[in-house]
Amino acid sequence: MDLITLRADGAGLILAPAAGGAVVRYWLDHGAATSELLRPWAAPRSDEPLEAAAIPLVPYSNRIRAGRFSFHGRDVRLPLNRPPERHSIHGHGWQAAWRPLEVRAHEALVEYRHAADAWPWAYRATQRFTLAPTSLSIALTLRNESAASMPAGLGWHPYFPRTPRTTITAEVQAIWLTDDEIMPTTLAPPRPAAADPSRGVAVDAVALDNCFVGWRRRALIEWPESGMRLVMAAEPPLDFLVVYTPAGRAFFCVEPVSHVTDAVNLAAAGRTDTGFRILEPGETLRTAVTLTPEP
Repeated sequence: MDLITLRADGAGLILAPAAGGAVVRYWLDHGAATSELLRPWAAPRSDEPLEAAAIPLVPYSNRIRAGRFSFHGRDVRLPLNRPPERHSIHGHGWQAAWRPLEVRAHEALVEYRHAADAWPWAYRATQRFTLAPTSLSIALTLRNESAASMPAGLGWHPYFPRTPRTTITAEVQAIWLTDDEIMPTTLAPPRPAAADPSRGVAVDAVALDNCFVGWRRRALIEWPESGMRLVMAAEPPLDFLVVYTPAGRAFFCVEPVSHVTDAVNLAAAGRTDTGFRILEPGETLRTAVTLTPEP
């Protein structure tokens, strides 16, 4: 598999365009020490993108219930793309090959073009990675290239290395509670306190797989063992934050996204607070995420 390596002084980034447009590794050398800022992907393979350091979420994030929805009089049935899960998850980009368009020493642009199929809209998605000595920026775009209106969303799904004392802090207003299949049921204040990112979440103290609303587009991740901190900042419309802290795993996820889980069906049921968006033909949705490590 062809990989792309970017360097900017002590910072390094490896990409695997053919494996879901994924990040393989993002690290920072400072002095004699090396900090892995994302979970490194030891052996990149196109059939295991969920082992990556980060994946793109296009043209929607998280789950669509049973892979089914109706939109503008059209019934859509999507493949259930992560068996045995009963819902379609994370869109197409993470399971598709992306094509490098530009590669320079510290910057790369990759593209994915989707032809209409079970998702009956053609679209073009891009990721531009810009590596600096003190930051990593990922600019995402999604353009509707079909002749009809298209439901649309974007997100970025990083996997972070986990230590016993890792914490996440992010100002949020509410949490979507979920059923046993991680589908949203009730919007509620974050509780208990251990599950409220506004107060700081100790990753090992609580198992979360929830979408938070009212996010101020800034999250702080701290690894006290190494003294490393990382600030994640996002641009609109990434107004929602998914936090995933699975028990007993060596990673956790803090995912900036443009809409809640199953937004297309919640919006059809009358909710107006889901982040659900429509792209008209030729219209482009744009956003960016920046990671700033603080050794």
